[in-house]
Amino acid sequence: MPIKTQIWTVGSQPSQLKECTLSSEQLLEDMIVSAPRVLSEEWMLIGRQESTGMGGRIDLLAIAPDASLVLIELKRDRTPREVVAQALDYASWVEQLGAEDIAAIYKRFKKDADLAADFYQYFGLSLDEDALNQSHQIIIVASGLDASTERIVAYLSERDIPINALCFQVFQHGTQQLISRSWLIDPAKTQVNASSGNAGGQAEPWNGEYYCSFGHDATRSWQDAMKFGFISGGGGIWYSRSLKMLTPGDRVWVKVPQQGYVGVGRVTGLATAAADFTVKQDGVDVPVLTADILGTYHVEHVNDPELCEYFVAIEWLQTIAVDQAIREVGMFGNQNTVCRPTTPKWRWTIERLKEHFKNYDNDKDSFH
Repeated sequence: MPIKTQIWTVGSQPSQLKECTLSSEQLLEDMIVSAPRVLSEEWMLIGRQESTGMGGRIDLLAIAPDASLVLIELKRDRTPREVVAQALDYASWVEQLGAEDIAAIYKRFKKDADLAADFYQYFGLSLDEDALNQSHQIIIVASGLDASTERIVAYLSERDIPINALCFQVFQHGTQQLISRSWLIDPAKTQVNASSGNAGGQAEPWNGEYYCSFGHDATRSWQDAMKFGFISGGGGIWYSRSLKMLTPGDRVWVKVPQQGYVGVGRVTGLATAAADFTVKQDGVDVPVLTADILGTYHVEHVNDPELCEYFVAIEWLQTIAVDQAIREVGMFGNQNTVCRPTTPKWRWTIERLKEHFKNYDNDKDSFH
């Protein structure tokens, strides 16, 4: 169940704030639209009260950094069966949206706006039209969750449906109201479920191979990763938390966005914040940020657990330079730092990559 919050004043005689309720869930929706980070810092709102053409309207629609969509439904005193069924029904409509449909929705939400330009300004990433709406999440927002809603959402999530619930609590402090939020399920699981799926296509059992998107730019360097043995992600929890699904012995295939696949290796450690991650330099363990590296790795956020870079140690089986990257039409791509795809495209991609990276299984005896 979601974490319940209690708030106390600070002082020699602390007093507990009383929990209260919002005047309406419409107010909650208005707050989210005016300050989207009340909902999440990871999504950009692109639509509100959008008609599905099936007799209903989606409360809110957002987009994530990997160009996947986020369907947001407010509970509005509906029964658990009603709100979940409606959200699933709307998700079937969202799944069919094309690039032109999404751009039109955004123009209705924000007049004369350009989705690609605003996406870049918000996330610092170029909007890849091919990646647009390749997956989606379903988020139910409520000022209070009943046990039945919790059970239904948890049941679907455990079966890899990318659904979650966000509960807001309101507290009275004098004449002012304060609001807090808590997730029913770890958002990392919902993100993984969404990135592993195959919107608009047929899914299949996961083949056990992990995918990694490694941004090669001024922030992080593929030369560093090859030299010191790591993959990394940071600048926000959306980019770093998927690294935490990796455990020693996992095999991961690395792609540099817009370039192609550059390496395959075995995980030898758990995701570790930059301040605590060390690498071998001249035979000595040194903090990664003091090593002879080319990237900056968000050093300015080293003391911020949400924005700092996280690293995973890798024993490389085979790597190639970025200018030799393997790229073929139809190969799998995704902007999540790590995911475990369940698309037929991923199985085909691995079959092709194994032909290029002949040493992909050289360590088969050392990890079993």
